Amino acid sequence: MVEKHLFTSESVTEGHPDKVADQISDSIVDAIVDVDSNGRVACETLVTTGMVFIAGEIHTDVYVDIPVLARRVIKDIGYTEPGLGFDYETVAILTSIDEQSSDIALGVDKGGAGDQGMMFGYACRQTDVFMPMPIIIAHRLVERLSEVRKAGVVDYLRPDGKSQVTIEYIDHQPSRLHTVLLSAQHNEDVTIEQMRKDLKKHVIEPVIAKFDVDTSDYELLVNPTGRFVRGGPMADTGLTGRKIIVDTYGGFGSHGGGAFSGKDPTKVDRSGSYAARHVAKNIVAAGLADECEVQVAYAIGVAEPVSVMVDTFGTGKIGDEKLTSIVRDVFDLTPRGIIERMNLLRGIYRKTAAYGHFGREEEEFAWEKTDYIDKLRSKVG
Repeated sequence: MVEKHLFTSESVTEGHPDKVADQISDSIVDAIVDVDSNGRVACETLVTTGMVFIAGEIHTDVYVDIPVLARRVIKDIGYTEPGLGFDYETVAILTSIDEQSSDIALGVDKGGAGDQGMMFGYACRQTDVFMPMPIIIAHRLVERLSEVRKAGVVDYLRPDGKSQVTIEYIDHQPSRLHTVLLSAQHNEDVTIEQMRKDLKKHVIEPVIAKFDVDTSDYELLVNPTGRFVRGGPMADTGLTGRKIIVDTYGGFGSHGGGAFSGKDPTKVDRSGSYAARHVAKNIVAAGLADECEVQVAYAIGVAEPVSVMVDTFGTGKIGDEKLTSIVRDVFDLTPRGIIERMNLLRGIYRKTAAYGHFGREEEEFAWEKTDYIDKLRSKVG
């Protein structure tokens, strides 16, 4: 019997308030870890009408001009008009920064995890980047939306925006594009009819043409209310770490609950999740499974994970217990081992803070490399 079901994922543009906050937090991480290998960062950003508030715990010998960094990020995103209620020149920037607790440093400085918790990584064969199809299409749509805005191809667009993609699955394989929802902030002069025409031509059609799925009959929703003039932090308060499902697998894989942005790589919420994705992707790329989820868990101050689990959902070429044993043998999953293997003490994090941390092929995204295929295959024999 053929089984059909629908699955939906969403993404947001770099101008979405939560993503503005993520990028500001990660720009601070970049400024510190790029020059101070012993720097520790855990900072949160809140953005709202005319104001940015940054708080957290930081330990570093480096001077960081946080307001300058924040204004640079806001300008790069495109909030340059005072009339939007949030712009890089006039926004008020408040900070409340304390030292990282010395109690935490006792464990971290000797290579232990910066906190307890569980992290997940996921990979599958739905796309050529080993990611679920709904989230990757959703990311590509908002990424393209920002590209045409910045290039002036669609000159009435403003920075805020969202996408949502629904895929029909047949026997757990993506079969048909069911629905595309695109919400884009715009100026007051454009009509909804013009927007639908322009976004379909310049954003939606170029993106969906790149995916191996039936796109012949899908429902298109552009700005369903008919109007999206008021947007960004003026319309909606943004906060670091509030788009964790957008950041990962669009709801397809599990999530341990910890956000990534604003944290240096000694925080296993970030580095542990990157390592778990690296493991899962290499397992699938090596042909050892069609779908794989990896969980790692840590205790604060302890280097070795307290548990590792591999689940191939019945698609593995060998048993999950055996595969888990191989993973523990092949991959160094201590925080220090992860940081060194992926060269995580460098200023790469602002780039991760929009359009997903996974399914990216830029050089900085070391956790996306399929460089352990041969090691895994040799262990399997």
